[in-house]
Amino acid sequence: MTQNIVGVDIAKAKFDAALLDGKGKCRHKKFDTDAEGFAAFLAWLAGFGDGKPWVCMEATGAYSLPLAEFLAAQGLRVSVVNPAKIHAFGKSELSRAKTDKADAKLIARWAARQGEDRPAWNPPPRPVRELQALLRRGEDWLEIRQMERNRLDTADPAVAGSIDTLLETLEKELASTRDAIRRRVDGDPGLENRRNLLETIPGIGPATRAWLLVALSEHYGFTDAKQAVAPAGLAPRLQESGTWKGKTRIAKTGDPRLRKALYMPALCAAVHNPAIRAFCARLSARGKNGKAVVCAAMRKMIHLAFAILKSGKPFDPEFKPV
Repeated sequence: MTQNIVGVDIAKAKFDAALLDGKGKCRHKKFDTDAEGFAAFLAWLAGFGDGKPWVCMEATGAYSLPLAEFLAAQGLRVSVVNPAKIHAFGKSELSRAKTDKADAKLIARWAARQGEDRPAWNPPPRPVRELQALLRRGEDWLEIRQMERNRLDTADPAVAGSIDTLLETLEKELASTRDAIRRRVDGDPGLENRRNLLETIPGIGPATRAWLLVALSEHYGFTDAKQAVAPAGLAPRLQESGTWKGKTRIAKTGDPRLRKALYMPALCAAVHNPAIRAFCARLSARGKNGKAVVCAAMRKMIHLAFAILKSGKPFDPEFKPV
C-alpha cells in the first residue's frame, strides 16, 4: 500500500477522519461538517505528501453527499459505500469498539483491503439529485398524512379540527411536491427524453417513472440489468447448504423506498404488461407463491426499463427481459 487512504465517519455536526499512510501508520483528526471544516480537512490531507489520497466513507445521504461532492470537485478519488459492507467487515475483524474514531479507522482498513477494486464514486448530476430529493420529500408527506389519518380515527373532538387542518396542508404540500417533480423532469432534456421512453411501458405510472429515472441514472454506469437491480435490494438471496435448501428471499440491501415504489406497479404490470404477464404466468405454473412472483415482477420491471433506456427504443410487446 503506497497511496494514503482515508476513512471518514460523518455525522450531522462533526466527522472523524482516519488516514492510513503507505507504511500502515494511522493518523486521526475530527472536523466540523461545514464549509470551514471541509476546507480544514483538505488542508490536513495536503500535509501528508503531494500524492492525492483516496477518501472512503459510508453512504449516509444528506451527511455524506456534501463532503463527497466537495472532495470530488477538488479532484480527489472518493468512494461512497454501502454501510452494510463496512459492518460486515467489522464483524469479520471481531471489532468491539464502537466510536466515531474507531469507525473511521475501520472504514480506512476496509478500503485498504480493496486493492485495485476500489470503487470510485461518480457524483449524481444536479437534476437527478434534485429529483431524488423531491421524491423523498413526497414520500415524507405521504407517511405524515397516513399518521394523521390514523390519529383522526380515534381523535378526541377537541383536536379533530386541528388534525383536519393539518391534513389539508399536507394535501397542498403533496400536490406542490408532485408538481415540482413533474417540472424538474420537464426542465431537463435528458430526463424528459428518458421519461418519455418509460411512458411506453404498460403498468408504470408517473411516480414510478420518476423513481426509475433516479435508480437507472446514467451516472451510475450500469453495464447490465443485474447491476441495476442490486441497489433496489431485489436480487435473490439463495440459502443452501449441502443437501438442504432454504427459502430464496430478496436481499433487501438497497433502497426500501424504491422497492415500495415498484410494488403496486408490479401488480398492475402483471395484468396489463404482456411481457411481465407472461413471465408471472410461467412462475405461477412452476408453483411460486404470490409474494415471490411479485418480487420477480419488480426485478423484471427494472430489467425492462433498463433495456429500454439503454437502447433508446420504446416498449415492444414482444420484448422478453433477460
